[in-house]
Amino acid sequence: MSDGRTQVIERLAEAVRRLEACAEFAALVPEVRANLAFSLPEPQVRDDVAAVDGRITVVAGMPRASGPARFGASDHMARLLIELGRRDRAIRAGLNFRWHETILAVVEQYCRDQALAIGAIDRTREPAELIGRDRGSMPWKVAQLVAASGGRVPPVFYENRGWGKEPLFVTVGPDPLPLADRAVAIARLFAASKPDA
Repeated sequence: MSDGRTQVIERLAEAVRRLEACAEFAALVPEVRANLAFSLPEPQVRDDVAAVDGRITVVAGMPRASGPARFGASDHMARLLIELGRRDRAIRAGLNFRWHETILAVVEQYCRDQALAIGAIDRTREPAELIGRDRGSMPWKVAQLVAASGGRVPPVFYENRGWGKEPLFVTVGPDPLPLADRAVAIARLFAASKPDA
């Protein structure tokens, strides 16, 4: 493995460890499970993107990586980072997590406090010819996100419910460690916002 690939794996593995150490993040793991991905500069194909093999799940109340970080482990996150990278070359890392109305309020407050833009993808506007077509909607989703966000890729965004799709948040940036830290901060704020906290 080249030095560049080794560095990507090491950085990604450290970011995953930060998520695994945060019990509160378990509440943000969606039904489809979470994944954290990190690409080589200017990724072109799935094998240019490393992610958690088997995604991040919940075991005994704690977030746990199902497998190691490796290149080619994720199809969805790889396609997302490749498409986002065409709009903003600085974006090389992404993390998806659970969307819910109560989580949305916490994320919106966090973004206001951190002066971060937040965007949305409206799946109800997805063209009929793309609905239900596997791997067909990513260019449309990214184009809609960027158009609705003033021509930029926001560091935090979500997509609402679509046909057969679970709504999810995604946070993106140049490096996976700040993304893990961002998710940990949101998870702890969400835990603290619950009435029984």
